[in-house]
Amino acid sequence: MREKLIERGLLLVAFSAVAMIFLIAFFIFREGTPLVAKIGVWKFIASTHWAPTRGHFGILPMIVGSLEVTVLAIILGAVFGLACAMFLAEFAPRWSVRILKPMIELLAGIPSVVYGFIGVVVLVPWIRESLGGPGFSVLASAIILGIMILPTVIAISLDAFHAVPPSYKEGSLALGATRWQTLYRVQLPAARSGVIAAFILGMGRAVGETMAVIMVAGNALTLPVSVLQPVRTLTSNIALEMGYAAGDHQAALFATGMVLFVIIAILNTMALIITRPRT
Repeated sequence: MREKLIERGLLLVAFSAVAMIFLIAFFIFREGTPLVAKIGVWKFIASTHWAPTRGHFGILPMIVGSLEVTVLAIILGAVFGLACAMFLAEFAPRWSVRILKPMIELLAGIPSVVYGFIGVVVLVPWIRESLGGPGFSVLASAIILGIMILPTVIAISLDAFHAVPPSYKEGSLALGATRWQTLYRVQLPAARSGVIAAFILGMGRAVGETMAVIMVAGNALTLPVSVLQPVRTLTSNIALEMGYAAGDHQAALFATGMVLFVIIAILNTMALIITRPRT
């Protein structure tokens, strides 16, 4: 009887998490759908004019800005994070891994406002002086987000490499492969699902990050055509204007949350398709 109660309790907790996701989605869509139905889906997502107090609700610049920042951040975080995880998994001395891994995981606990402050003080002036432009830009946001997701990508990817059965590595080395060939052609494919999961979690943080992006992005309501231009993301738009929004303006911000929800769902679905075992 006790085991059945524990089993049903755990099942209830699991379903409560799923129910919470549906409740959040229901709330966002209930508040945002009337405005989208009023002005039209295409006009909402394809217009470049955002002036909610004047009846203009185009969020295309924010959609493009969010995608640009997220893609660049994932590229930076994936390349450097995976390289670091591969080094720690195969080439680094054991004593250094015991020191470096906790330090890397500690980086994940640093508040995002600290990253944003460092970006404003160090990164933005460097971009302005070295590459041109105002400094507050897509590139600055992508670099900050890439650094922020590094701990997540490194820690989970390293755990995925450690979960690969030792017999895979031993068999490859016994056949004459080098350590690099073993890592690249045997261990990395075997750990693919865990590595992709690390990228998904990093992508989720990059898409949903607000404070650091507000501080270094510039928050300009223009369509970005260069990585050196200021940009406003979907999350930044909601955070900057929700405090004083009312009426259709507030509904437009909820509709922005709807678009963000759909984008994240699409990205996660694509990641699940990629990680699905091939038969």
